[in-house]
Amino acid sequence: MAFEGKRNNRKGGRDNFKPKKEFKEELLAIDRVTRVTAGGRQLRFRAVMVIGDGKGRVGLGTWKSWEVVDAIAKAIADAKKNMITVKMEEGTVPYNLTAKYKAATVMVHPASKGTGIIAGGSARKVLAVAGYKDILAKRYGSSNLLNNAKATMKALTSFK
Repeated sequence: MAFEGKRNNRKGGRDNFKPKKEFKEELLAIDRVTRVTAGGRQLRFRAVMVIGDGKGRVGLGTWKSWEVVDAIAKAIADAKKNMITVKMEEGTVPYNLTAKYKAATVMVHPASKGTGIIAGGSARKVLAVAGYKDILAKRYGSSNLLNNAKATMKALTSFK
């Protein structure tokens, strides 16, 4: 386990050292979800997380819980279970991709070196944690964060 930080205490211990994280984590959304029952309203929180190692592995996870912190932790665990490996050539995709998930359509195009990530919303976060450096993406149809993230994941897994 690698540690980062400075050694501050006099004894030379590792009191303020944090373990280096295995994955980059991006929070896509936290939503309040209310269910009306006979006893009244039940309020829960839904977290949508995307994680990646920056080397071509990326995962998307969602979870609901009574507490925000629990929902985020469980969404990260769910994303680790749903991890996929994507194809990458010199920091971009090899060719144009299009994918549709429900009402969301995402088009992903390769870009020349130095372009950066030109994408909006959840597609940008998915592509960034996957490790792409130069890529173009455009979403059509839906503005739903979760559906756009799933469409982007579907596009990245649709290589021939």
